[in-house]
Amino acid sequence: MLETVALILVILVLSAGVLVLCLQSLMGAVVAASVVSLGVSVLFVLLRAPDVALTEAAVGAGLSTVVLALGLRKLGLWRIEGDRGEAHALVPTDRREREDA
Repeated sequence: MLETVALILVILVLSAGVLVLCLQSLMGAVVAASVVSLGVSVLFVLLRAPDVALTEAAVGAGLSTVVLALGLRKLGLWRIEGDRGEAHALVPTDRREREDA
């Protein structure tokens, strides 16, 4: 049972790591990186290292995600456009990039 859960977590972490490399959206890559960190922290719990798991969850998934997301916002690489109650895409805020596309 424990081996099955660990195998599922390893597959989740590996697939999220590949998503970090393949996603076009920078914010999506940040979210995928936080999924990697959360998966690794759960693996640490399974390995009976709760102190390491707590540190990984706090720093890896929490603090790193916030710092990267705020960095993207500060650089103006994404924003939410339009608010009509529908799903929003993260789009570049630089007008030159939108005019070139």
